[in-house]
Amino acid sequence: MARVAELVWGAPLMLLLLIVGLCMTFATRFVQVRKLGASLRHVWNSAKAPVKEGGVSSFQAVCTALAATVGTGNIAGVAGAIALGGPGAVFWMWISAFFGMATKYAEVVLALKFRRKGPDGQWLGGPMYYMRDGLGWRWPAVLFALLAVLGSFGMGNIAQVNTIAGAVTEAARVYRPQWQPGLVALASGGMAASLVALVTLGGARRIGQVTEKLVPFMAAVYIGGSLAVILVHGRNLGPVFASIFQGAFRPQAVLGGAAGVGLRQAVRWGVSRGIFSNEAGLGSAPMAHAAAEARPEEQGLFGIFEVFLDTMVLCTLTAVTILVSGVPVPYGQAAGAELATAALETVFSVWAAGLSAVSLSLLALATLISWNLYGVQCARYLWGSRGAWVYQIVYVFVILAGAVMDLSAAWTLSDALNGLMALPNLAALLALLPEVRVRKAKEFGS
Repeated sequence: MARVAELVWGAPLMLLLLIVGLCMTFATRFVQVRKLGASLRHVWNSAKAPVKEGGVSSFQAVCTALAATVGTGNIAGVAGAIALGGPGAVFWMWISAFFGMATKYAEVVLALKFRRKGPDGQWLGGPMYYMRDGLGWRWPAVLFALLAVLGSFGMGNIAQVNTIAGAVTEAARVYRPQWQPGLVALASGGMAASLVALVTLGGARRIGQVTEKLVPFMAAVYIGGSLAVILVHGRNLGPVFASIFQGAFRPQAVLGGAAGVGLRQAVRWGVSRGIFSNEAGLGSAPMAHAAAEARPEEQGLFGIFEVFLDTMVLCTLTAVTILVSGVPVPYGQAAGAELATAALETVFSVWAAGLSAVSLSLLALATLISWNLYGVQCARYLWGSRGAWVYQIVYVFVILAGAVMDLSAAWTLSDALNGLMALPNLAALLALLPEVRVRKAKEFGS
């Protein structure tokens, strides 16, 4: 599977992501630059707006999408990118996010344009609908939905709950060493499975109600802890940013040749972990945005904000926190959330394990909830309402199993499925480019 993931995330997919991002950037006249301020204001105003009875508000929709994107990729994924790609990987995360903002804007606009009402009166939308109804691509739509269902078990489920179990187990090792690690991990999985079942059985409306409260809280906890580390080690900020920019093009100059990290690794891990985190181009988030009671161009602004917050803010905070803290990074080797925990320990000492466990658990739980929604949408598209119910039951049981699985296998599987999901979606975005270009003159806030 590692070989498959490496092939999927090779030069062709990187080039395709760049091409789509460039095309959407020029088609929308650099919407991610022109409308970034408008998107931030729109998020603020929408958070205070009343919710339409029986509907999903724009703010709830973006919180549901953010709950999926702002997950363990922001901590474990970023730490892994730095270890395998060096500090320069952070720069390539920024590049992927810059173009990803335009890609996500286009995805959201198309999702709302080609959505349809379900039997329960709720909006259904996403890449499978704009592939089928916008292009007549029935089989690519089926392929995307199938890959998304499988991806929800990897990236959206196993990788998340395993991270929760690992963080809680590490906290228990510090505070309650007499507890059995296996039982702690299993109990963590059971608690997560129960919470996900309670929330997701209420459908998109209840998920939106939960995530609009959970996302701001978990972001505040995580940002507060990271900023404390950065402020304490502020003297290292200059060298850290120098290593990021220098390492983006000459990793050996920063790390030396012994680490085995070259330019290819910096680009590969920076872009792939950036996409893993913000999901621009994957086609997952548009399924959440499609439920909003909003105009396409209006909701598209949330897509810009989503990528900006996820990668430019939260992923950068993780990277800088790790690098300024001075903790040893095993360059050239796999690493995860333990690097972030070690960075927190330089300031919070014994409380770091608890803070890390809380942050990771909140982030991962939110992702578990939102990816269940994506999987349900795709299962319903493929097999109808009955298939969606079966999917939900299987999803909950996979949470239990995922808590005690090997995390490296889950990350490798997620990488491969992410890339495979992106291929039909990126092709559809290019084919539907005229739809995005035609609508640019009607943007919300113009």
